[in-house]
Amino acid sequence: MTSNSNLPCTGVILSGGLANRYDGTEKALLRVGGGRILDRLYDIYRELFDEIILVTNTPQKFLEWDLLIVSDLFPIRSSLTGIHAGLFYMTNPYAFVSACDTPFLKKEMVETIIGKIEAQIDVVMPQTSAGFEPLCAAYSKRCLEAAQNHLEQEKLKVIKAFRKSRIKTISEKVLRKIDPGLQSFFNINTPEDLQRAEEMAKG
Repeated sequence: MTSNSNLPCTGVILSGGLANRYDGTEKALLRVGGGRILDRLYDIYRELFDEIILVTNTPQKFLEWDLLIVSDLFPIRSSLTGIHAGLFYMTNPYAFVSACDTPFLKKEMVETIIGKIEAQIDVVMPQTSAGFEPLCAAYSKRCLEAAQNHLEQEKLKVIKAFRKSRIKTISEKVLRKIDPGLQSFFNINTPEDLQRAEEMAKG
């Protein structure tokens, strides 16, 4: 199945390596509401994208999923490294990128973002009062060069890497219509976050 946009889009999931606060457990494999986070994301991606890429430096842990597994091209741990790898390996002109630790990403959120892709736009990114959401955004293959340049200089801030790109933002007002609590952007960094996610899954 292809995206709403007329421009073919790849789905990229950044597995982000080991979470030190979880004794080396992959965050993608953490369970929320009885299911692994990666399973939740994969179910959404499978409906929206013909090409799904998982960026991970421990590929052997993800062989049960039917997706293209790739690893970072730069030995630097950062989200920008993962975005760069996704853009490098994808065969479509655009990619929707998500982190692997967002258990409540809504399919409607992904559809809204990819639905706003246009040929002359480089990045489609949600923006809330908390700031930009670069790990729930769509990127053009044209962003690859900017990502590469920044990584070569070890400048790792995603927003700064693409500040010269043509960015279309999606306002919080629009985002809340699809996802009133903005739960799509909730990610798990600590055991406390995981506990909160469990409570949210029940609620």
